[in-house]
Amino acid sequence: MLHLSQHSSAESAHALDEHMAAQERVGELNTRYRHFGTSYLLEAVLTRGLFDRIAMVSSFGADSAVLLHLIAQIDRGLPVLFIDTRLLFEETLTYQQDLADHLGLTNVQVIRASDRTVDAVDPYGALRFSNPDACCDLRKTQPLNDALQGYDAWITGRKRHQAQTREGLHYFDLDEGTARIKINPLIDWKPARIAAHLDTHNLPRHPLVARGYPSIGCAPCTTRVAIGEDPRAGRWRGTGKNECGLHRPTSSREAQ
Repeated sequence: MLHLSQHSSAESAHALDEHMAAQERVGELNTRYRHFGTSYLLEAVLTRGLFDRIAMVSSFGADSAVLLHLIAQIDRGLPVLFIDTRLLFEETLTYQQDLADHLGLTNVQVIRASDRTVDAVDPYGALRFSNPDACCDLRKTQPLNDALQGYDAWITGRKRHQAQTREGLHYFDLDEGTARIKINPLIDWKPARIAAHLDTHNLPRHPLVARGYPSIGCAPCTTRVAIGEDPRAGRWRGTGKNECGLHRPTSSREAQ
């Protein structure tokens, strides 16, 4: 038992060392690249060997075309992970295929929880009513965690303006509980800039945006947003929930 305890302690100490080293690297990266624009940042991240293996995670949602377009200009073969929760809008599934074809993306990987796992945990699809956090964990967080094994960084489309929980975002932060780094190239992109980029490059738009959905998740948990509301107000409306679990709230102090 003592031997097992010592082994466990050594593993914990090693994991803590890795986490602390990753936190230090996040701070260094934010210092080095904080004055870079989005395109220069992406070029550095994708072409200068900063990471061994990197992927983008995309919801193919309301603003996804912008970041996917910028990445396609540099590397159309970058792994793009798309989480199909089996509860998405049909419009999202169609848009994913249409946008990937339009941009010439060659490595979109659709990831899902296995049928066996979903049948065991949520056989009737009712978990979202009793425990939306557990539903997100089952259908999004765990499948993504599995898919990201072996990657040391992933790119997200998070922006500071989207919600109070994202106001402290920097270009780089740490994936909770791991030594994996998240990269947020669009942190300072506001709606007007996003719309201008979509117009300038004639990019396809998610059809639900024009119908009042500025933030699009699973169909049962997404509602229209009124003018003046937080763009993410339609996500899990009335529950107090504002993140699916892929991202935790980030404070400015922590990111720095």
